[in-house]
Amino acid sequence: MCDHCHALVHSDELEQLAAEAKALESRGELQAAREKWLTGLDLLPPESKQADWIKRHAEELSAPGYAVPLSDPRTQAAAQMGPVNVLDAKRETPRTARVNLVSLLSFIAFIAIYGAASGLKFGVGFAVLILIHEMGHFVDIKRRGLPADMPVFLPGLGAYVRWQALGVSLETRSEVSLAGPLAGLLASVACATLWWQTGNSLWAELARIGAILNLLNLIPVWVLDGGQAVLALSKNERIVLGVACVALGVGLGQNMFFLVALAAGYQAFFAGNLPVHSSRVTTIYYLAVLTGLGVIIRLMPGHGLGLQ
Repeated sequence: MCDHCHALVHSDELEQLAAEAKALESRGELQAAREKWLTGLDLLPPESKQADWIKRHAEELSAPGYAVPLSDPRTQAAAQMGPVNVLDAKRETPRTARVNLVSLLSFIAFIAIYGAASGLKFGVGFAVLILIHEMGHFVDIKRRGLPADMPVFLPGLGAYVRWQALGVSLETRSEVSLAGPLAGLLASVACATLWWQTGNSLWAELARIGAILNLLNLIPVWVLDGGQAVLALSKNERIVLGVACVALGVGLGQNMFFLVALAAGYQAFFAGNLPVHSSRVTTIYYLAVLTGLGVIIRLMPGHGLGLQ
């Protein structure tokens, strides 16, 4: 593992190895598949969950009468993210039901608290904006064939999606992190459109606060989405991000961009968690979402989090 970010150094090789091993399994070449999986142990820390998974799966492949479950989502996930530590399906089903119940109840509590504080309409709208943001993460994770839980809401703190990131490349982690703010941007655009069509200030307020919260969430510090997204950016790309945010702050008149620029500068020169490879696609993705959010904030009436 990388000493700084703890990501798997050989994640790309592991993904390729997993895809080849799964292909061998699908053709019934179980012994060859077993040998292919075991070569991955040389690329993994011995105590890692991925190494444990490979050892268990190798035993399964050598067991008499083993049949490959071609539609098993566990093997699909393994092919896309490398060997992962998975739970038995029979144990996973009740856990999933509990997680979904927690997600639903926490969402209702979220609405109740913000509805009591700012009115039911705003409370529902605000909760839906947070839900859309989190579902952006969830959908992006699931479309990659990776395991993820439904969002859990924490009134006063926001919400989160729990997912299995072991063995996932830095670029994939960054794109998953940016998927939430992208969904938040689309939700703010929808609210802004409804405001332009109806003149109802509630839609403008939701569009503005949604864009502001998603923009603040892109500040590249550890606890925020931006802190995960920046991990795939090289030093020069982090400098570009910082300079672009200064330009956006000046051009759009939004001081929040300077916070992003300041944190990007720190990440470029002091963080010490620079990746081996650059990621131009992630840089463009990051800046595109930031720019869209800034435009929405600029176009909506009001200052700060409130309206005029």
